[in-house]
Amino acid sequence: MFNRNNPSERDYARQLFERAYEQHMNGEIEEAIDLYQQSIDIHPTPEAHTFLGSAFSIQRRYEEAISECLHAIALDETFGSPYNDIGAYLLELGRFDEAVVWLQRALQTPDDSQRAAPHMNLARVYTSRGDLIAALKEYKAAWQESDKAHLPALQMYHTLLARLN
Repeated sequence: MFNRNNPSERDYARQLFERAYEQHMNGEIEEAIDLYQQSIDIHPTPEAHTFLGSAFSIQRRYEEAISECLHAIALDETFGSPYNDIGAYLLELGRFDEAVVWLQRALQTPDDSQRAAPHMNLARVYTSRGDLIAALKEYKAAWQESDKAHLPALQMYHTLLARLN
């Protein structure tokens, strides 16, 4: 039985998480899922739950992905990524109204490390609804939130702007 307060066990959980992430990025999703789950069993973190959700989403297991993000939020309400990810998974399920709620919640968290992502996802919602002005505002916000480094947001902004002209 693992003691979650033991630093060496937390370190081992972190090592498992890092191995899972490598497998995830290499497209070895089943291996990544197994390693994320082992890491969580030893020492659950919001990051491990969020990335496990991401791995599930690659397999189109969106409900399980959402559940993992909810676990992440339960561990740290200030971590913004799982809110955005829930919104993205709901978009994939065609549940746009629910997605908007989660994407807006992502923007309200103090975690601004991934602030462009919820703006990009909100732009997807507004584009699908035909509200191109609102979509333009979201693409512009995504670009600005990323210190103008998010080129896909800028490209989409110009593409939509051209459609309006």
